[in-house]
Amino acid sequence: MKNYRKLTATEIDLMKANGCQSEDWEQIMVSDGFDAACCHRVTFYGWAKLGSCQGTIEVTDGFVKKCGLNNATLRNVTIGDECLIENIGNFINNVTIGDGCHISNVSTINTREGATYGQGNLIAVLNEVGNGNLLLFSELNSQLAALMVKHANNVQFMETFNKLVKKALDASKPKCSSIGNGVSIGNTNEITNAVIGDGCQITGASRLYNCTIVSTADNPIEIGTGVICENSIVSGGSSITGSVKMIDCFVGEVCELSNGFTAASSVFFANSYMSNGEACAAFCGPFSVSHHKSSLLIGGMFSFYNAGSATNFSNHAYKMGPMHYGILERGSKTASGAYLLMPANIGAFSVLFGKLMYHPDTRDLPFSYLIAYGDTMYLVPGRNFATVGLYRDIRKWPKRDKRKSGERKSCVNFDWLSPFTISEILRGKKILENLRAASGDRVSTYNYHEYVIKAPCLRKGIEYYDLALRIYMGAVLKRHRPVKPESSWGEGNWIDLAGLLMPENEEKRVVDDIIGGKLESIEDIIARFKSINNNYNELRWSWSYRMILDYYGIDSLTTETLERIHADYIEARRKWISYIRQDAEKEFKLGDVEPEVLEDFITQLDSEVDFENQRLYM
Repeated sequence: MKNYRKLTATEIDLMKANGCQSEDWEQIMVSDGFDAACCHRVTFYGWAKLGSCQGTIEVTDGFVKKCGLNNATLRNVTIGDECLIENIGNFINNVTIGDGCHISNVSTINTREGATYGQGNLIAVLNEVGNGNLLLFSELNSQLAALMVKHANNVQFMETFNKLVKKALDASKPKCSSIGNGVSIGNTNEITNAVIGDGCQITGASRLYNCTIVSTADNPIEIGTGVICENSIVSGGSSITGSVKMIDCFVGEVCELSNGFTAASSVFFANSYMSNGEACAAFCGPFSVSHHKSSLLIGGMFSFYNAGSATNFSNHAYKMGPMHYGILERGSKTASGAYLLMPANIGAFSVLFGKLMYHPDTRDLPFSYLIAYGDTMYLVPGRNFATVGLYRDIRKWPKRDKRKSGERKSCVNFDWLSPFTISEILRGKKILENLRAASGDRVSTYNYHEYVIKAPCLRKGIEYYDLALRIYMGAVLKRHRPVKPESSWGEGNWIDLAGLLMPENEEKRVVDDIIGGKLESIEDIIARFKSINNNYNELRWSWSYRMILDYYGIDSLTTETLERIHADYIEARRKWISYIRQDAEKEFKLGDVEPEVLEDFITQLDSEVDFENQRLYM
């Protein structure tokens, strides 16, 4: 606790000589190291607590200025040690400022009555005109957010969950706006009702209103020119620059919003990148990306997603308003000019082309292309499984995770072939086989709901899905000893909870334990999710063991069956690599790819073939 004293008569006289004035000099308290000579043209209203100002501060690379207070109007403020606060156009009112801060050319920093700092803000995602279904608070991660959205109609769950959030917020609610240690704020217009963490850099922002900026010295946040941020929370390591405008939003860890991007009632998690375009009522899970000015993400749930230019989603199905929404499961992409009519559900790692109508539901046909030609909608099942794009995507995401290893709030599992996607593949393979059995082999097309599947595409889709199954089983057996699991913990249907791959029954257990009081705090819920994520390998093996037995029609994993599985794995993997190679060579023939680029890629593929010589299990 810092010790403060009143100003001496000599200090008051010196400050008056420097153009300072105060309503009541008795209410100005200073700590050891305070130098009255460092205050020039400062007007004090109410009370103030001032720290040491004898040192210097680096305002930009190689440019050092003396600490102090110059040209400012201050009311009811606490200012830490070694700060430089200068050229405050209007005032700083009811604010606590930490040590080592540089605040220059700012109009107003203020706390108004009723400040919530963006905490506890209830927003509506997916259904743009629906009741609020997502509470914003600093500890929010993608799993907590997805849990709220999925169970928003469970009144008992939402009431209990909201009480846990309120309990956490009541215990940490600040008394006024605050600025942490080592913060730099320059050329900024208005900051009102804001909590700004350590190390934050704010340059040229237009307005921060009712916000929490969860910056730390090790994971600083950057707020740039022209930014307007209202009723929102920004997490560590993120960057909000280039005239971004956002209201009622949550920005998760190490996200980047830039170049005029606008967002309302949306959330962004773990390494998402948004530039130029727009988001409204969007749930953007880990690694969601939109680069283009004409792209609109509205009423959708995404993760590991890449939006092509002029991507658009229609959440007006007819005339009841923008109440419809859709889910694009992990790894999906939209091509340039893609349009999707909501409601819709798109299977994992699918690619959308053209104006897609008829509310597609392809959750049981992952890795597919959906293509619109006029009024005809085509489905090419499994096609994306054997493309260069998929191959590059599944390798780039782990490398692009910029979060610090000890500060990863959202659980993100990068497995592309997992019990979640393999379950969909099993169902998809069965659907295609049933279509072929029902219509025979002598037809040119098959119909899946409102979508047309050409006969060669159906046959190829079955092949792609079977390759994926054999690759998955062989890869799993590389990581596990082929013994019967000790428990059935991972059996049943699996889900992707905004980046966390887990059995559906575990999600139900989390919900039940929240309602039943077994999870007594937000920290308890987060710890449960982390425990599930940490036990992924065990859960996966529990599920995969039964799947392998069922696929091969066997009762146990003998040496003979293991050798068969391994041989199938090698053959399937080599065929998959050959398809990717063909896809790369096809692109090279278009004439835009340099020979060296193709050669490097082929070399990388060849190394994948060498990988097959490893043992079947570790």
